[in-house]
Amino acid sequence: MTEKEKMLAGELYSAVDEELLHELNAVKDVVHEYNQLRPTDNEAKLRMLRQLLGHVGDDQIIINQPFYCDYGKQISVGRRFFANFNFTVLDEARVTIGDDCFVGPNVSIYTACHSTDPVERNSRREWALPVTIGNNVWIGGSVVILPGVKIGDNVTIGAGSVVVNDIQDGSIAVGNPCRVVRKL
Repeated sequence: MTEKEKMLAGELYSAVDEELLHELNAVKDVVHEYNQLRPTDNEAKLRMLRQLLGHVGDDQIIINQPFYCDYGKQISVGRRFFANFNFTVLDEARVTIGDDCFVGPNVSIYTACHSTDPVERNSRREWALPVTIGNNVWIGGSVVILPGVKIGDNVTIGAGSVVVNDIQDGSIAVGNPCRVVRKL
C-alpha cells in the first residue's frame, strides 16, 4: 500500500511521504487562492469549493474566509451548509457533514492522530480516523472535534466545547470534554 492508501484506511502512515507532502502543498495553494477571493464573489467561491472539496451538496454552500484544510477531497458537505470564519479541517481521513449544518467561527475538525510517546511521535508516523456529523447540526464557535467522533442528527454543540466522544441524535452537548446536557 502507498502511504496515502494507508492514511485513508486508518493505518499508520508516514506523514512526511513525498506524495502526501506534494498534495498538501498543492492544496495550500488552492486554499490560499480561495481565501483571496472577494468575499462577495459567491460564484467564484462556489466554483473553487467544488474543485477543492470531495462533495458539495448544492449551490447554497457558504464557507466564509478564511478557510483551511489539508487535502480537501476527503471533505463532504451536504445541502445548505454554512461555516463561519476560520473553519479548519484536517482531513487526513474522511469528514462527512450532513444537510442543514451550521458551523460557528473558529471551529476545528481534526482527523489526524499522533502518538503520545515522544519517540514514536518524532518518527512522523501517524494515523487518521474519520469524523461524521449528521443533519441539522449546529456547532457553536471555537468548538474542536477530535478524530473518530460521530455527531448524530439534530444536535447542538455549545461554543468552546471539545468533542472527544460520539454525541447521540437529538442532543444538546457542551463542555470540555463535551457531554450531553439535554435531550430534545
